[in-house]
Amino acid sequence: MHPLLELCEITKMFGSRPALRHVSLAIDPGEVVFLVGPSGSGKSTLLRCCNLLERPTSGRVIFQGADVTATRRVNEIRQSIGIVFQSFNLYPHMTAYWNVAVALRLVLRLASTETKRRTMHFLEKVGLADRASAYPSELSGGQQQRVAIARALALQPCLMLFDEPTSALDPELVGSVLDVMREMRAEGMTMMIASHEMQFAKEAADRVVFLDDGQVIEEGSPDQIFGNAREVRTRAFLSRVVR
Repeated sequence: MHPLLELCEITKMFGSRPALRHVSLAIDPGEVVFLVGPSGSGKSTLLRCCNLLERPTSGRVIFQGADVTATRRVNEIRQSIGIVFQSFNLYPHMTAYWNVAVALRLVLRLASTETKRRTMHFLEKVGLADRASAYPSELSGGQQQRVAIARALALQPCLMLFDEPTSALDPELVGSVLDVMREMRAEGMTMMIASHEMQFAKEAADRVVFLDDGQVIEEGSPDQIFGNAREVRTRAFLSRVVR
């Protein structure tokens, strides 16, 4: 089996500051990889390099066997590599329906009947078909995040990136979003997830990657990382965040 995505010696500079330093990582089809680490460790930047929202300063992004680091076909890459942000990023003047449908009409140029079929299918998938006509201001944070997931899924990506998808939610709303992600995992979606939901990582991850200061410090199975981490820095971090 060939990796779906390979990051090869990725370095990302913001001015003179390195956000990522020589990061190499491979994601296999169907694998769920969690990125954990302190704030500012490079998790979000790494995700954004995966679908070229950030262009690496050096290194290569290999997607489906092709080097896409310098490609001009970024829209095609972003259709295949969906991303969900912590802040939802919904259009406030559009209903839940149109937040999902707009890319289907404008990017994929689907006919209105297919747009409606696919939009309602994915809103139903995240449990929000009955709120299709609601505006973001009329939805809870958990509902808004589920609309954002439906929007990304509607483009039928083969890889989903999640950047702290529950960190902006009230604790009682987190479960509804994690339930959608559990269902995606059960259906075989390849996912890379930056999250502080350590219990969810223990349950859902195939592999956990610990980043600090823009570098991969350690990676392994959840049992290895949470139960028997090799690196002192990993153990120190987990001792503060795992209860």
